[in-house]
Amino acid sequence: MRKSLFVFSLVSVVLFFNACSPKHGEILLTKYDDGNITLGEFEKAYAKNSGGVDAAKDDSLEQYQKFLDLYVNFKLKIKDAYAKGFDKDSSMLAELNDYKKKVGVSYLLDKELVEPSIKKLYDQRKLELRVSHIMIRPDSTGEEAAKQKANDVLKRALAGEKFEDLVTDYSVDQYSKPKGGDIYYITAGLIVPEFEDAAYKTEVGKVYPEVVKTRFGYHIIKVTEKKERIPAIRASHILITFANAAGQSDTVEAFRIIDSIKTALKNGADFAKLAQAYSKDPGSAKNGGDLDFFSRRVMVKEFDEAAFNLKVGEVSDIVKTNYGYHLIKQTDRKPYPSFEEDKEELKKIYKQSRYNADNDTLLAFYRNKFKFKLNESGIEKINAANDSTKINADYYGSKLYKEFGKSEIFSLNGKSFNLDAVIDKIQSENEYANKKISGDVVKAAANKISGDLALEAETLTMDSRYPEYAELMEEYRNGIFIFKLQEEEIWNKIKIDDAKLEEHYNKTKEKYNWNDRVAFTEIFSRKDSIIQLCKELLNKGTDFDSLAVKYTERAGMKSKGGKYELSDANSSPLAMEAYKLEKSGDVSSSFANASGFSLIKLDRKEAARPKTFEEAKAEVSGSFQEEESKRLEAAYNESLRAKYKPEIKKEELAKVFKSE
Repeated sequence: MRKSLFVFSLVSVVLFFNACSPKHGEILLTKYDDGNITLGEFEKAYAKNSGGVDAAKDDSLEQYQKFLDLYVNFKLKIKDAYAKGFDKDSSMLAELNDYKKKVGVSYLLDKELVEPSIKKLYDQRKLELRVSHIMIRPDSTGEEAAKQKANDVLKRALAGEKFEDLVTDYSVDQYSKPKGGDIYYITAGLIVPEFEDAAYKTEVGKVYPEVVKTRFGYHIIKVTEKKERIPAIRASHILITFANAAGQSDTVEAFRIIDSIKTALKNGADFAKLAQAYSKDPGSAKNGGDLDFFSRRVMVKEFDEAAFNLKVGEVSDIVKTNYGYHLIKQTDRKPYPSFEEDKEELKKIYKQSRYNADNDTLLAFYRNKFKFKLNESGIEKINAANDSTKINADYYGSKLYKEFGKSEIFSLNGKSFNLDAVIDKIQSENEYANKKISGDVVKAAANKISGDLALEAETLTMDSRYPEYAELMEEYRNGIFIFKLQEEEIWNKIKIDDAKLEEHYNKTKEKYNWNDRVAFTEIFSRKDSIIQLCKELLNKGTDFDSLAVKYTERAGMKSKGGKYELSDANSSPLAMEAYKLEKSGDVSSSFANASGFSLIKLDRKEAARPKTFEEAKAEVSGSFQEEESKRLEAAYNESLRAKYKPEIKKEELAKVFKSE
């Protein structure tokens, strides 16, 4: 009994301490004023700055300690920024809101439009559907009559009449009509969205219970098959065309040949060798019949269906197409890709097929959310009054501007937008340039502007819905604050004058030195014959500089007469050649270089020496500002630590990236 009680007590103690000990991420590393830094926050910040968690795990304790010191300084600066009231500063808030609008709109569209849509598309594209349809187009009887006719046919299909018979009697799609309405296999993203959506909602063997309208007409849709999609297969084939040696069509002879090849394959012959020997497809025969990878619907239907129904390594029966007789061997197939692998392709498909319509729907939702109201009667008055004014600079002197410029076009989120405001926003856009200010144009512009403004308004409320976005905004806000603090506490406090610079120069003059330098003149030509002519003229006493002005061809140097000012003797192959010369006026032998030939005259040499204060002034100024920045930065960090008194528990760093 006592042993049982002891065990129970021990378990209770363990449970008690486990319950009281903080989770790994909640372990306190630093406490300051009313803020703190946990192990979880530190790990997240460290990983972000070192290329990810895996890379961060390999770093040393010393590296973690250095980063913690920097991170504490950063957090104290942000604390100080709030103490200084930066979070209420109108100019900084305006900058943050500007950034929110720019980044937020694309973030919002990505999160609420693109991401969910491409995920749905990804899931749908795991299946391919075989679909039949009856298509009815409006004729001389008009749109309503066509719609009614389609509904009547649908009722009959739903009542159980044979679909193929209804296709024969009513469908106007001449491609699918001879095949009982079969349009073969479809995959999400390949056809018009309205048709596709209906097909994916329909069970195999069933007719979709509503007439579907697309830009092609009215459709009654039946799904005949659904199966797992193979993104692409690799196949080889042997083709025997119908044409005989005389160029005449002879299907009997073609069949005899393909049948004999089929027999040879059954007896163990090599497919690739037979393709090279007999196939009449010049593009693939030389490669053993290989057609590389292809997706559904790339090949003609008969070939496509046979190839995709094979297993890897399997050879088809004889397949007849318009090109001739084929034997097909499937050699490989691609598995369905992961979402990340397929993401960019999905985006491309989505942008081409659905994005515009979905975007319009989303904009309408946000316009409604922010109480968009179009002033129809005001726009009608503008339309009636204007006969010629266009969207350009002439608008501002027009009668329309004087009479209707202040007329409300729409309101959004309680704010009114008049004609002047609308014209101001669209006049620089090519879409509207020089268009007459008609009612339709003004409505289109109002819809576009209000949609953009509604999205921008929504971005200002997104922080609570999207933690990642909130973090992004916090990072930008912190960046603004840090920049302002650096400006106030460091950069604006650096005072530069010649006395301070000279004092700094005298302390650090060993840093400022000239290397060996050389000034020279070059005659360069792409032709050795020109260089030889110059050498002859030099031997006869012609001045080198005048020859350089006349003959040198190097880009950018002709206008300078081939003269190179004093520069580092090791700065280029030409400078190195010049420095080899003994005294001013000496001329080198001719030598070849990358694109031609050169002669060089030494103008002057200067041995390495320390720079004077005037020569080093720009470098001294940079060095002084860097030193002062570090000093002021250190002083500021020290003042923050004195003010907020952070308690740092460096011993806890031993647990970084060590959670179970």
